[in-house]
Amino acid sequence: MKRIITIVGARPQIIKSSAISRAVNGPYKGKLEEIIVHTGQHYDANMSDVFFKELEIPRPHYNLNVGSASHGVQTARMIEGLESIFMKEKPDAVLVYGDTNSTVAAALAAIKIHIPVVHVEAGLRSFNKSMPEEVNRIACDHMSSLLFTPTQSGLDNLHREGFALQSHKKASADHPNVYHCGDVMYDNSLHFSNISDKVSTVMASLELEKEAFLLVTVHRDSNTDIPENLQGIFRALVKLSEKYQQTIVLPLHPRTRNMLEGQLPHDLYQSVVQNDKLKIIPPLGFLDIIALEKNASMIITDSGGLQKEAYFFKKPCIILREQTEWVEIVAQGNAVLTGADEERILAAYHKLSLDAVLSFPELYGDGHSAEFICQKITEEL
Repeated sequence: MKRIITIVGARPQIIKSSAISRAVNGPYKGKLEEIIVHTGQHYDANMSDVFFKELEIPRPHYNLNVGSASHGVQTARMIEGLESIFMKEKPDAVLVYGDTNSTVAAALAAIKIHIPVVHVEAGLRSFNKSMPEEVNRIACDHMSSLLFTPTQSGLDNLHREGFALQSHKKASADHPNVYHCGDVMYDNSLHFSNISDKVSTVMASLELEKEAFLLVTVHRDSNTDIPENLQGIFRALVKLSEKYQQTIVLPLHPRTRNMLEGQLPHDLYQSVVQNDKLKIIPPLGFLDIIALEKNASMIITDSGGLQKEAYFFKKPCIILREQTEWVEIVAQGNAVLTGADEERILAAYHKLSLDAVLSFPELYGDGHSAEFICQKITEEL
């Protein structure tokens, strides 16, 4: 039986890991053993603990509790703590997700002591190295032995960067194997959608009607920490609520909520907090977020995860960024990149709300990506 250590640290990774954990404890029980390490990169209970509970993910065996710090300090603390755990547990592989500091720290700690790295969500590129996430994902890919990309564009990116696409019987950092396997988050969306229908009460508690509201999330530093960007986004939201009489549901990241009053001019801040159509609420659990995604008329977000989930649930999406790693949903016409520009956001809303004939072809696999990943780990490491 092979032993893997799964690294989580930020909310999206905790959610993604549930698909692999289900496979390990289901069809691959007896073939794989999973040890979960939480770096503590996100340490707010609303952004972390709740997901372990409602997604029935096994509790972490270790928590580094690194908390918030500069990129260098946070990453260094993680490398130190993870190396110690890896040397103690002696796993056959370290599995990482996505593009956070937890991801690159775990990859670096593992490869230095010759433990194979498995990267789920490999090959994604925004082609903007000013984004820390872009640097993290590129570095992690080039330290990995098994790379699993959710999209064809991800596979194309890796091929352009010199990765060979033919498989080796034994994968290694020098001879990695690359697979287009579909998206574990699509696995999760299918699995948890029915559960959400049964247990979520968020629609009733917020007194929302189906297809009669916009779901909005804002959390990226490039939007929250630059006053003109945060102002552009919230001016657009106020106009959407007033001109189009749109109810807007905004589960607000704690950082963003704390910065609103300081970053917005007084008149704009008052327009936001006194607006009955702007429902600013605390962060929600994944099952409640799914309920809102399924019932919204449109999603406006700077989150990579919500962009995809909008597509999974066949919703048009306005992306509050200048680039996205999910280029296929933009190419397909289901999403529009606007950055934080007020006029571009309003124009995108107008375009997407009028375009009633959007199609949503199957771009993200068949809902069995986690099983495929587990199979390759057992066969090739």
